[in-house]
Amino acid sequence: MQRKQFLPSWVPTLLVAVAVFLLVLVASARGVVNAYWYQVIELAALTAISAMGLNLIYGFNGQFSLGHIGLYAIGAYGSALITKDFITPWSGSQVGALSWIVAGQVGVVVALLVISQLRIGSVRERLNTQLRGSLRPYEAGVITTFVVLALAAVGLGVGAAVAWGLRQVLLAGFNAALTGLPAQLGQGIIFFLGLLLGGTLAALVAYLIGLALLRLGSDYFGIATLGFSVMIYTALQNSDLVIATMKGARGMVGIPNWTTWPWAFGALVITVIIMRNLIHSSYGRAIMSVREDEIAAKTMGVDVTRLKTLAFTFGGFFAGVAGGLYAHLFGFLHPSTFNFIKGFDPLIIIVFGGLGSITGTIVGSGIFALLIEGLRVLLPQGFEDWRFVIYPIILLLVMLLRQRGLLGSTEWGWLRAPLPPARDIPVPARAVPEAAQAASANEEESLHAR
Repeated sequence: MQRKQFLPSWVPTLLVAVAVFLLVLVASARGVVNAYWYQVIELAALTAISAMGLNLIYGFNGQFSLGHIGLYAIGAYGSALITKDFITPWSGSQVGALSWIVAGQVGVVVALLVISQLRIGSVRERLNTQLRGSLRPYEAGVITTFVVLALAAVGLGVGAAVAWGLRQVLLAGFNAALTGLPAQLGQGIIFFLGLLLGGTLAALVAYLIGLALLRLGSDYFGIATLGFSVMIYTALQNSDLVIATMKGARGMVGIPNWTTWPWAFGALVITVIIMRNLIHSSYGRAIMSVREDEIAAKTMGVDVTRLKTLAFTFGGFFAGVAGGLYAHLFGFLHPSTFNFIKGFDPLIIIVFGGLGSITGTIVGSGIFALLIEGLRVLLPQGFEDWRFVIYPIILLLVMLLRQRGLLGSTEWGWLRAPLPPARDIPVPARAVPEAAQAASANEEESLHAR
């Protein structure tokens, strides 16, 4: 039977999204929601973006990561350097940081491409095999290591040269294109580029980290990524030794407060669309197959390492975008905001909402932000820190009553997996009579045989 569908699934989803957006906007404009709660709602939206990145890594791909907060910090500081430079040129030019970050990322990609074309692994194996016939093992190892380092240095040198030359070109181009624009338009473009480049910077770092760490098992991978987040935290504490405007342990100030509800909600909508289409694609099904059974996925020909890297890179991109929104929401960044304890927040959210559920991540992020800040307001003065006791108790009760989280792996509306439309199978009109005639002929033949 043909399946009857009065409305496509995206229609109610779109209506709910528009209603939520307008409700918050109108409530803020009319003073129903004060500035404090307006900021909390924005924080919930960007928290959902970050948690969705971790859900892709852990909930859908099954890689237990504790380094998500480090990628969040990279996106925050990277985007803040770009926008702060446009307002108060700490680099000597309004677009100096922008040109350097773009050129630096392109240089790293070029270096990786050159190194992959040099096929260092195969060169090392062939050279080591040839040298072991005439030299001692340790002598062959020393020569092989020297050759490998030399080839890697060639790739890095090419990448650095490309980055330096591209930076000069981009600096002139961005100066001509952006500095002469009206203030509002220029700030909007710079903010968009800052968020985008903060996300790509975090994604690039996630890719590089993934090359080294994704070969580890789940528990070992979690410990290694925790070490990565501690490294990022330590680097931020001493960042003023490299870039003075980051202020190190004193905290970075002077970041423009450009994050608004339309920016946060728009970024969340784009993230949800990307996540939904990725998860329900062939790549998404392969990503989830790695979570279910890695050995079976390998047996079926799935490139497990590639898909782990893909999920980790996309998760890093979402974390970087959320970090950029966070930096411009409060206008201040401090390394303590990105310590490894805070890194458990997105993990709590995705477990609370439901591993492998986009809807659960959105709902869990909203409840988490409103609960933490609501308890700050509701608890008596001097007892505000008790909210860090109350919400773990609530989380524990949810885990006891709903072991798979609030929504489990359930999705709502357009976020559900698309089903192929049911179709009527046409049956030829003469097929039934012909079959009946053939059956009666067989019966007559059997009777004659008797």
